[in-house]
This record gives sequence, structure tokens and C-alpha cells, in this order.
Amino acid sequence: MKRGLLIGMVGLAVVIAIGGGVWLYDWVLGATQSASGPLSAPTLAAATLLSPSASLPKATPTTEMEALTTEPPAELSETEAPSVSQGAGDPTQAADPAASEVVIYQINQEESEVRFNIYEELRGAPKDVIGTTHQVAGQVAVNLNDVSGAQVGEILINARTLATDDERRNQAIRNRILFTDQYEFIRFQPTQISGLSGSAAPGQTFTFQISGDLTIKDVTRPVVFDVTVQVETIERLSGTAKATIHRADFNLNVPSVPFVANVGESILLEINFVLTPVAS
Repeated sequence: MKRGLLIGMVGLAVVIAIGGGVWLYDWVLGATQSASGPLSAPTLAAATLLSPSASLPKATPTTEMEALTTEPPAELSETEAPSVSQGAGDPTQAADPAASEVVIYQINQEESEVRFNIYEELRGAPKDVIGTTHQVAGQVAVNLNDVSGAQVGEILINARTLATDDERRNQAIRNRILFTDQYEFIRFQPTQISGLSGSAAPGQTFTFQISGDLTIKDVTRPVVFDVTVQVETIERLSGTAKATIHRADFNLNVPSVPFVANVGESILLEINFVLTPVAS
């Protein structure tokens, strides 16, 4: 009788252990939804951007007849008319007419990458875990003759596509840290650009900061990115944006599993980007 009871208790324990293992697997390592589709970001309108030095164009005759009949002011003779300087202020000497206009650039996803870096002790061995994705989208509007009026639109990152060197870690991140089935996108909404001024030409590099609101899951916190941008050509800008955040600020709690002893509190976020003009 006692032996039968003992066997029954052992069998029940085995069933519970197996069932608990299946539940734990689904809870931490179960399948998650894939990306819902191609990633795109809210668009910027070039017409809404005016740099501090921008001015309205001068009025010109609307017809050929008006151009022929328009008389110069009576008080100015031909010899008194001001001469046109051939220096840097002469609009006819602009190095590149395209650079005098606002251009909408977008993140080239094939050449850009988002990275996160966090410390971890896995099975007793310390390492820096790096996760990456090419699924990042955003737009920038800028007049290269006066970059102080630049605008940066909302940046979107598809959290479902972030991947490290371990698929089990990837599933744990998606299931129990970022909850990507419910929160597919990480969002950064810029609110201010600091330290960016002057004009840009191929070969120049700019360093500045972009402040904004970073949303991970359902938590939004202010974050400042340190940005470096190089003007490779008028049609290609490249650079990096970096910021350090803390897990506790975004409720990024790591599930307790036997083989992971410790996970760092700080996370380095980095966007390595290439910007190219939006096709008209």
C-alpha cells in the first residue's frame, strides 16, 4: 500500500515537473510573432522647413512682355547701378545648386544597423551580449547650406527582429523582456537638436546631440543621443548615434533562469546609419 502510494506520488511529481517544464519553455522560450511587414517611418514635409537664414524669393516678371517693359527706378542712372560682387555672396557662384534646397533623406535599411550591448554572465562566463537588426526607419530634412534648421522625424525599430548569437536568448528577449507580440516597435521621437550649425560640404563631419522621448514597451523616458554625421556626398550622409539607458528605467526585467547568473543594468544603444534622398 505504502509502496503504491509512493510510486503514485513519484509519478505525480514527474507529471508536474514535465508540465512545469513545458509551461516554463512556453513562458520564456516559446515561439513569437514575426515582423508584421516592411518597416517605414512617418514622412517629413520639406515645405514646412525654413532655416533661420531662409528668405522669400524675389519677385520676377510673370511674362516676357512685362520683362521688356519694366523700367528701372528714375533716381538710378546706368552708371549709378550697384555692381554685383563675384565673391562668396554671389548666388551665381553657388558650388552646388542642389545644396541650397531642403532635402528629405531617409535611413537606408540595407546599409544601416541598430545595436544594443549589455553585460551578461552565461554559465559562469562573462561576455558582452550584442543584439542587432537592420529594421530601422526614419527621415531627416535638412538644407545643407544651413544645417541649423534640420529636422529629424520619428525613428522606428522593429523589436521582433533583434537578434543575438543565441536563439534561446533571442526568444527570452522577445517573450519575457520586450514582449514583442504586444509591443512590436521601439520608438524614438526627437524633440531638440543641439550643437548643429553652419553649412555642409562633402568631406565635412558634424557632432551634435539629439534629445527626445524613447519608448520601449509601454514606458517612455527622455534620452539624449550623441550623434556624428559625415557628408560623404550631397546624396549620401553616414554616421552614428549613441545613448546609454538603464534597464530599470524601462522595466526591462530579466527572467531568472539557472544558467544566467548576472545581467548588467546599463545598455548601450547605437544606430549606425546611412541616409540617402527620398525618391521623388
